[in-house]
Amino acid sequence: MKIVVIGGTGRLGSKVVDKLRDHGEEAVAASPNTGVNTLTGEGLAEALSGADVVVDVSNSPSFEDDPAMEFFTKSTTNLGAAAKTAGVRHYVAVSIVGADQLPKSGYLRAKVAQEKLIEESEIPYSIVRATQFAEFTDAITASMTVGGRRRRSPSWLLRHTALHEQPGYRIGRSGRPSRSRHQRCSISSSRGPRRR
Repeated sequence: MKIVVIGGTGRLGSKVVDKLRDHGEEAVAASPNTGVNTLTGEGLAEALSGADVVVDVSNSPSFEDDPAMEFFTKSTTNLGAAAKTAGVRHYVAVSIVGADQLPKSGYLRAKVAQEKLIEESEIPYSIVRATQFAEFTDAITASMTVGGRRRRSPSWLLRHTALHEQPGYRIGRSGRPSRSRHQRCSISSSRGPRRR
């Protein structure tokens, strides 16, 4: 089965690609580094040709509200259209646990918009909501700094997991096309370690 991993050369994507290949899948890493740009659509048709599953683990280059919204809506719209044209049978995306519960965060509003576009794409889908990855702590902390002062939001706590603990293989395998005629559409959460 051909599985195209959008963001497949990044921190999470490269691990997903490796896990899928370890399990005998034909995993294709797709990213601007490999000539695939979801924002412009460049290389999408070629990358998705013959694909059974697309796994989107791409991330916005900015955590700021407007750029994040533009990235997730434009890239998801382009990816959904290209996947539909290519006959992709399942669309898997990584999102964030609790994204729909923190509307003050522009980045999380953008992730919710991404989920909604996937749900409306008419392609069977799986959305895997993961907790924040420990490897992204520096970027998350930087996004909470304003004018050289770190602000802390009392309304939520970070509960993160390391990338190697995230079920990366499950992210890809959850996209295995159903043998049933009925569409498989689901949203699941992977919450990371328990707090004590």
